[in-house]
Parts: sequence; C-alpha cells; structure tokens
Amino acid sequence: MVTQGKLQINAEENIEDKSTGRLGCFGWLLVLISLLFITATFPVTLFMCVKIVKEYERAVIFRLGRITDRKPKGPGLFFVLPCTDTFVKVDLRTVSFDIPPQEILTRDSVTVSVDGVVYFRINCPISSVANVSNAHLSTRLLAQTTLRNVLGTKNLAELLSDREGISLSMQASLDEATDPWGIKVERVEIKDVKLPQQLQRAMAAEAEASREARAKIISAEGEMNAARALKEASLIIAESPSGLQLRYLQTLNTIAGEKNSTIIFPLPIDILQNFMKRD
Repeated sequence: MVTQGKLQINAEENIEDKSTGRLGCFGWLLVLISLLFITATFPVTLFMCVKIVKEYERAVIFRLGRITDRKPKGPGLFFVLPCTDTFVKVDLRTVSFDIPPQEILTRDSVTVSVDGVVYFRINCPISSVANVSNAHLSTRLLAQTTLRNVLGTKNLAELLSDREGISLSMQASLDEATDPWGIKVERVEIKDVKLPQQLQRAMAAEAEASREARAKIISAEGEMNAARALKEASLIIAESPSGLQLRYLQTLNTIAGEKNSTIIFPLPIDILQNFMKRD
C-alpha cells in the first residue's frame, strides 16, 4: 500500500511538472498579442524586454503565473515579455545570521542560555521561490527550533564539551529540513553558553575543591617518597659510622658558606647517652 501511494504521488508530480509550462489556448493568445505589441513598438519596448542579472544572481521567470523553464536564467542578459512575464531575482551568495539566545532546559534539568550562528545559501532558486514564501525567514525560525530540539537531548557536560558534535547534528537536521526549499546549510556554530550565576559559583567551588584534593595527594606522595629516601640514607649511614661525621662536617661547611652569625654544632646522641648514664 505504501509503495502504491508513493508511485501515485510520483505520477501526480510528473503530470504536474509536464503541465507546468503549458499555457493553454488563451495563454498562447496573450503571448502572441504581447509579441505583436513588441514588434509594433520596436525598438522602444526593447528596454522593457532586456533584463540583466549579476554573476551571483539568478532569475526565475513566471509567464502568466507559471514557471516557464525548470532552469533559472542568468547570469547576464535574458529576455522577458513585458505584458505576460514577471521574474524574481534570487541571490546565491552565502548568508549568515545569528540565532538569538535561547533559554533551554537540558536533559539533566539545567537551564542555560545558548546562541549560535548559521551559514547557508540557496542552491535551487526555483524551489526557494515556488516552495516557500520567505526562504530566509523560514530558515531563521527553523534554526531556533532545531537548536532547542537538539540541545534538549543533551546534558550539561555534553553541551560544554561536545560543541562540534552538536554543531554537526544541527547542520544535518537543518540541511535535511530545508532541502525542499532549495537551501543548503553550510555551517552551524554554537557561539556562547551562558550558565546561571549560582551554577557558575557551584562549579567554581567544585573545581577548587578538586584542585585542593589533588594538591594534598601530590604533597602526601612527595612526603612518602622523601621518607623512603631518608630511610634508605639512614640504612647506608648505619653501615658506616664515619659517614655520619662526614655529614656533620658537610652541614657545617654549608652553614659557614652562607655567612651566618649563628652556628649550630651538632652533637652525637651517643655522647649525651653516656652522660645520662653517669648521672
């Protein structure tokens, strides 16, 4: 049933496309009268028949309200009949616009304000004229809706870290939706994500606490490594008692080299223990 319905729709579209350029007897009569009028008033009407479009423009011609050709005219010179033809100029250059800041509720129930920018161009002038009343305005409104729909499925962490993926997802959605309008979405970018002040303070406090925890862990690891090194040094000195005396002399040499007014003479603990035993 679905296949039959698609075939019927395609057949109707083909019939419509074939009958688009047909004007009927009365239409051709009006075209003939217009040609006779041009011939009678030549060359005055030549200025009314010759039109010019620029390199980045195309012209869609309507003859008695119907599109005469499925290919737009331009760039350069083209001819129109002054009494029966009208035309619409379409700009093919890339257009950019800002998406106004949108208040969006993320998947994890956080309210953020997000704005962006969209770059698009018209790649089919006939579709942009015949299928939508205002292609530029429709694309702007659709971009706002798409931004809300896409970001509503993301949590805050994904919104802050995966902007490129979100931009590509928005571009694909917009490009698919605007294809019947003859519009090609070239690029979508997320400009700014504004968080509430309370959430910013909470995230700053969390980051500061995380940094302090890492600093304490690093300090504890340094103390552990220093204690392990001191233990190894004490074992080496214990094997050679004269090494402790050399260490004392090296310490005195270091203190004397700094020109200090106070010099501390370390005494071995063994000597003090002997005096304590005599008492």
